[in-house]
Amino acid sequence: MAKDDPKHRVSGGWRDRLDMWRARRKPVAVGFENQPEPRSIGLYARGKQLVAGQFILGGVLVEKPDVAIWDLAYPDADMQVQAHGFGWLDDLAAMGSLKAQAKAQSWTFDWLARFGQGRGPGWQPHVLGRRLIRWVNHAPLLLQDRPAPDQAAFMASLSAQMQFLARRWPQAAAGLNRVEALTATIITGLMLTGLSGPVIPALNALSAHLEAEVDMGGGIASRNPEDLLDLFTLLTWVEQALAEVDRAIPAELLAAIERVAPILRALRHADGGLARFHGGGRGAEGRLDAALANAGIKPLPSAGMAMGYVRLTGGRTSIVLDAAAPAQGSAQAHASLGAFELTSGRRPVVVSVGSGAAFGAKWHAPGRTTAAHSTLGIEDISSSRLGPKGVGAFVTRADTTTLRLFPGETGAGVHLAHDGWAKSHGMIHVRDLMLTKAGRLLTGTDRLTATAAFEKRGVGLGRARKKNLPFTIRFHLHPDVDARLDMGGAAVSLTLKSGEIWVFRHDGTANLTLEPTIYLEKTRMRPRDSLQIVLCGIAQGPDSQLGWTLAKAQDTPLAIRDLEWEDPASQI
Repeated sequence: MAKDDPKHRVSGGWRDRLDMWRARRKPVAVGFENQPEPRSIGLYARGKQLVAGQFILGGVLVEKPDVAIWDLAYPDADMQVQAHGFGWLDDLAAMGSLKAQAKAQSWTFDWLARFGQGRGPGWQPHVLGRRLIRWVNHAPLLLQDRPAPDQAAFMASLSAQMQFLARRWPQAAAGLNRVEALTATIITGLMLTGLSGPVIPALNALSAHLEAEVDMGGGIASRNPEDLLDLFTLLTWVEQALAEVDRAIPAELLAAIERVAPILRALRHADGGLARFHGGGRGAEGRLDAALANAGIKPLPSAGMAMGYVRLTGGRTSIVLDAAAPAQGSAQAHASLGAFELTSGRRPVVVSVGSGAAFGAKWHAPGRTTAAHSTLGIEDISSSRLGPKGVGAFVTRADTTTLRLFPGETGAGVHLAHDGWAKSHGMIHVRDLMLTKAGRLLTGTDRLTATAAFEKRGVGLGRARKKNLPFTIRFHLHPDVDARLDMGGAAVSLTLKSGEIWVFRHDGTANLTLEPTIYLEKTRMRPRDSLQIVLCGIAQGPDSQLGWTLAKAQDTPLAIRDLEWEDPASQI
């Protein structure tokens, strides 16, 4: 997610207090136009953890049952700011117990007393927008059984914050941050009685912004699938809010929703989760399906490419391949060009390590490397590379040189080549994938070919011959996959919780091992241990290739398949 304008990065300063003082002198809503209904989806398990005083801080589980969320020792300022967005309200509401309600009310009215005048962090437009949406969504939860003075204070603060945001949203960074700030202005303005003045300007600004930020193919610049889901969800909320009060829905808003919906469907795995690339996770359970259902956009045939990704499907198997360059200037982008993920039914099989941003600096940079993805790497050097400090945007970015799709009656395939090591090693990585129509067999070939310029000068050929250039192909496995070496070390058997068995084999030109790895998902309290299939080979000439297959060895009857389903956030 982009940051706000650096000129207004520090919140809680005198400007915030002054603008809140001005906002509090404006009219106060006495109620809501319609009964608020929670649209955002939280996690029961995380709500239970919050009630018990368990917090995830930089990937570390901290137990502070008697400490308010505002008094925790946050490892970095951004994590502290995010708490002021009140996203945790969704989780407490999902738990729905009296203890959860008491915790939600206690922390909210404590925030009012401490920060309600414009003090403290959390006054950046997108964070304020997130807070307002949660306050409106969960107003019944927060106000139930509260004395009249508390209810009046809540409505006064909600009204003032909306007026504050109506003045400040232009300071939000372009993209998802600004959409979040504008969405909150619109929804809050429509819901609060007598305070709809900022709605039309915000709607006009949102319409113009969507035309600039959502491209004609329905993608966004970050190429983060979860960012796209967040944006799409916000747009559907605006559409619903306008429809509920019989307001006209801007054509630009409807057009953006229609463009984005097919892209999200293309990035959706067979288990309902999103492909995890470029800082994005799989999305909260059920959120993607709920957003698509709310939009009411009929599924369209896939055109092959979606926001720089290729989706292959067969039977119950889905594959998503990253087939475009990482976003320029993004501190969240990953060196994942050429990497793929595979899901069988409701079970992820081949995955990416995932974003380490929620687990602190220790995991953030490693999660962005090529080695953290299921693809080929040369000498443990990423295809897109960071600067000497290992943070920020990539200083060199891999790009696609060739891309072809092969739809057919017996299956579908993709041919991809990229230049991630062209300048450094004189090599082009070429990956061919073919998935059968039944989804029972994935055939892959990875090649390293010398570039024309290097081969002409003899540099690439000489380097390969002299150094015997080592390369590694990794296939990260989901933690729920039970993997073991088989056939005397020539294959790997993968057993899924559904009972399916997949077998990985290769053509014998590389060394096969099964090694430890980790799986990062922000819904968990800590990184999860897992395994990865690793093929180590040597490029000894201008053209070296390695073939492999991943085949379903056994299929279980549909009637007993996946009867037990575990909430991905149900364990810590």
